[in-house]
Amino acid sequence: MTAPSPAPPPPGAPQPTVGGRATARAYCVLAPNPSPMTLDGTNTWILAEPDSPLAVVIDPGPLDEAHLARVVATAEELGKRIALTLLTHGHPDHAEGAARFGALTGTPVHALDPALRLGDEGLAAGDTLTTGGLELQVITTPGHTADSLSFHLPADGAVLTGDTVLGRGTTVVAHPDGRLGDYLDSLRRLQALTVDAGVDTVLPGHGPVLTDARGAVEFYLAHRAHRLAQVETAVESGLRSAADVVAHVYADVDRSLWPAAELSVLAQLDYLREHGLIETP
Repeated sequence: MTAPSPAPPPPGAPQPTVGGRATARAYCVLAPNPSPMTLDGTNTWILAEPDSPLAVVIDPGPLDEAHLARVVATAEELGKRIALTLLTHGHPDHAEGAARFGALTGTPVHALDPALRLGDEGLAAGDTLTTGGLELQVITTPGHTADSLSFHLPADGAVLTGDTVLGRGTTVVAHPDGRLGDYLDSLRRLQALTVDAGVDTVLPGHGPVLTDARGAVEFYLAHRAHRLAQVETAVESGLRSAADVVAHVYADVDRSLWPAAELSVLAQLDYLREHGLIETP
């Protein structure tokens, strides 16, 4: 879900197309659900060691039978059998098809939210998952939603970010489930990953792959600081409701995106109040 913002694209020479081979271990199948909020559509990721017959799928996407079948067929064309399904978070454009996909493939579905799981196992910070020799490390990255996760793929120097970092635009912090303080902490956690663990590639939930992970995360942090300052200034000028702040701060954005902008503004107002930067009405 992209933020309704005319911000420039993140750095990192995004690939001109979405879908297909992204790294030695990551292949993208693009879901047919493009929209202003999903960009080109949802990126469903097939991950596998090159010499392994087993694959992991991240975010099967919407409940679209043709798309789910295409993911299975693509894995087979790559010489892989899907053994595990993972979710970055529970929004329908990522997770609505998960139960059906689990039934189609006979795989468990692991997620942070127990309501989204198929099978007994969940996911938690610091977990390391190994399937067919493929290693994934679970990174909790709440903020966009409370249940948002990212997955570190060390062998490719990559991180799969769901909606926490996108290939184009910026992310809605979906109040009240999403919280800006959590989101900023998550971005700093990803920033540390780029510095300390050699992550240089972002495999996002929407949009093209980014090849400067550190630059992309720092761009997001700077953009959030800029937006927060704009909202604080708007409140200091006398605006109080989220709708009024949106009309002022997002005046140059298509009005069809203002409802999503209002979610982010509500999260920013909460953050400013919690930190004593504006008065609680």
